[in-house]
Amino acid sequence: MDVMQREELERLMFFEQTREKAAADYARSPNDPDNLTRWGGALLELAHFRQGQDSIDMVQDAVAKLEEALRINPRKHDALWCLGNAHTSQGFLVTETYKANAYFKKAARCFRRALDEDPNNELYQKALEMTEKAPSLHQELQKELASQQVILGSGPSLASGSAPKRQKKEDDFKYDVLGWIVLGVAVIAWMGMAKSSMPPHPPPSSYR
Repeated sequence: MDVMQREELERLMFFEQTREKAAADYARSPNDPDNLTRWGGALLELAHFRQGQDSIDMVQDAVAKLEEALRINPRKHDALWCLGNAHTSQGFLVTETYKANAYFKKAARCFRRALDEDPNNELYQKALEMTEKAPSLHQELQKELASQQVILGSGPSLASGSAPKRQKKEDDFKYDVLGWIVLGVAVIAWMGMAKSSMPPHPPPSSYR
């Protein structure tokens, strides 16, 4: 196992632990917006280890947790920021431009609200700036996926097993693009874990 694979495995284990602890804490204290935010952030990170419908479902689960946190505390800026990341993820997980742009607009509203609550937060400002570029990046993603389909579909072995390979290449490219979304969800989850009795792993030093 190389260094990158080991780091990915450590991240996966860390966020699985975060999710499990958040679920246990929720059973004891369901109205804790901090715990719900950590839970949603962990789910959003874990979604990037999944593919297809599993990833879509996990992002939607993250959205539900973050919206629940915001019903308890509508001004919780870190939950707003995480929710913005979740909506951005949803945008990249759909192929239709109009659906993607609707998610990106939701994300921008969340980032603006987070920035209103914490105007000096550079991370929120950067997230808002990146979301403005999301529609064009989505278009580039769809063009790249379409070109890969043409290239792979023109091969002689299409009927003998190239379809799974094509799907894998599409998924790999899509989730590489999704890597920029996370930005700092890991930091929030790690900070929350550091306050708990569970000794956390250190936060990842870099994001894809």
